[in-house]
Amino acid sequence: MHAIVVGAGVLGASTAYHLARSGAAVTVFDRRDLGRATSAGAGIICPWVSAIDDPAYRAIASAGARYYPKLVSFLTEDGEHELGYRRVGALVVPDDPSLLDEVERTLHARWADWPEIGAVRRLTPAQAVALFPPLAPGRAAMHLEGAARVDGRLLNVALLNAAQKRGAILRNTVSEILVSNGRVRGVRTEDGTVDADIVVVTAGAWAPALLAPLGITRDVQPQRGQIVHLRVAADTSGWPVLLPLNSYYLLTFDDSRVVVGATRETGSGFDYRVTAKGHAEVLNIGLAVAPGLADAEVIETRIGFRPMGPRNSPLLGPCGGIVGLLIGNGLGASGLTIGPYAGALLADAARDRAPDLDLAPYSSQQHHL
Repeated sequence: MHAIVVGAGVLGASTAYHLARSGAAVTVFDRRDLGRATSAGAGIICPWVSAIDDPAYRAIASAGARYYPKLVSFLTEDGEHELGYRRVGALVVPDDPSLLDEVERTLHARWADWPEIGAVRRLTPAQAVALFPPLAPGRAAMHLEGAARVDGRLLNVALLNAAQKRGAILRNTVSEILVSNGRVRGVRTEDGTVDADIVVVTAGAWAPALLAPLGITRDVQPQRGQIVHLRVAADTSGWPVLLPLNSYYLLTFDDSRVVVGATRETGSGFDYRVTAKGHAEVLNIGLAVAPGLADAEVIETRIGFRPMGPRNSPLLGPCGGIVGLLIGNGLGASGLTIGPYAGALLADAARDRAPDLDLAPYSSQQHHL
């Protein structure tokens, strides 16, 4: 079987890797568009605090978090060790400390289904600051042992490297998906046509433009996120993820880097710019939670276009009633949590194997304009 994967963000790279790992011939096409969500995503793996109550989202997000140790093991077997993945725990630090009672009840209730949350314990303000030194004093916190973080850029490179080690071919452009008699036939490129049995479209916010010539419309829109990277004079490798219980967050990596994010700019289109408003918004929120970062060096502001679908859970599976055409999209702000696992599910679906999570709730056939 020859499979083509169009779009090599984390979802496409994972799909290609799992297909190649299973023995399929794989060609990956990717234009390396500016603003790919994977390249800008924060990389927080902690879905259990989410306020999203959609059962389909909760099922795939928790499964995605649970899948990471297995994926790390697979990639290690293939000689890929640099992922920026580490289980560092998380601190939930709401402005109103009375909310911690509700958070504690919710997490203990969810632990029965998701023991990967790990130990949950309440911290005093002093204990919280000891774990995340720039944190504003006086903030009590809830600590989740099981939360992790991953560097999306490193993970993406590792998945593509491992896929190529197993025979996958990486190419640059696709101009058209070829279909005849209701079945996918391959793709057309600048250099000619490439035949395939399966085409998996994982092109993020750019996918609708690729599918439109086939008469397929999917309600996926780009949502700009601006996310600021800082550097501090400290060892940040073990600092936990910081979750203020709003749409913002802070997390750290091993190179004394602190990440603060992020804007959620619906209706942005593909406007690839750092704006004064967005930059100020992120820094102001970050410094309100962690004023100890005031003297940190601003390294860069990254921009990503989240592919936002019509619901909270992703679109996965057959697309447009065309045999052999699959889509993976709509991961929104959860791409680095869900993407690697969703890629494994798509690879199973492409090989006509029963995935270990029922894809019916994520069917793109049921959610389009």
